[in-house]
Amino acid sequence: MQRAEPEKVLVIACGMIAREILAVKERNGLDHLDLTCLPAEFHYHPDRIPPALDAAIRKARGEGYRHIVVGYADCGTGGMLDRVCEKHGVERIAGPHCFAFYQGNAAFEAVADGDMLSFYMTDFLCRQFDAFFMKPLGLDRHPELIKDFFGNYEKVVYLAQTDDPALEKVAVDAARMLGLAYEKRFTGYGDLEPALVTAAAEHTRS
Repeated sequence: MQRAEPEKVLVIACGMIAREILAVKERNGLDHLDLTCLPAEFHYHPDRIPPALDAAIRKARGEGYRHIVVGYADCGTGGMLDRVCEKHGVERIAGPHCFAFYQGNAAFEAVADGDMLSFYMTDFLCRQFDAFFMKPLGLDRHPELIKDFFGNYEKVVYLAQTDDPALEKVAVDAARMLGLAYEKRFTGYGDLEPALVTAAAEHTRS
């Protein structure tokens, strides 16, 4: 009997989780999984995600991809992302946002109420702290604005995908600068990994 051969699967994802998707691909041997990303800055402009995703799916179909997975949770789109997914017959990663699926959606639901005043950071946000927070918010020039932007938070929660002391130092320093308590939770890739592995395994041919 001929062994089943995987078909190509395209993941259209948020640029904030690109490195993590590639890591999951490598350690699970998902050579048939391709990746394309929408701009990471859409994390702060969720209204831009659904139309950009719609265009990306159309483009991918034109390039011959039959199997597409959406590397987003709802991510603040208020269900609009699901409408695009339903329109094209594709599925997204379950959950309200990446902070939830990194922790595992069930684990996130258990702590969500207690985390209402938490400022989440991930490996990506530690790497890009200056580009995503300091410079756009003007905190590098006007530190007095820290209270205006972060005054309602109580703590920084670093959701760590890897055990990297340099990244944790960024999170610790950020908490200190913002005047917030600090907590680290090592999450690894959470629900992201099984979601991608399952999606990739579903598309085989004999």
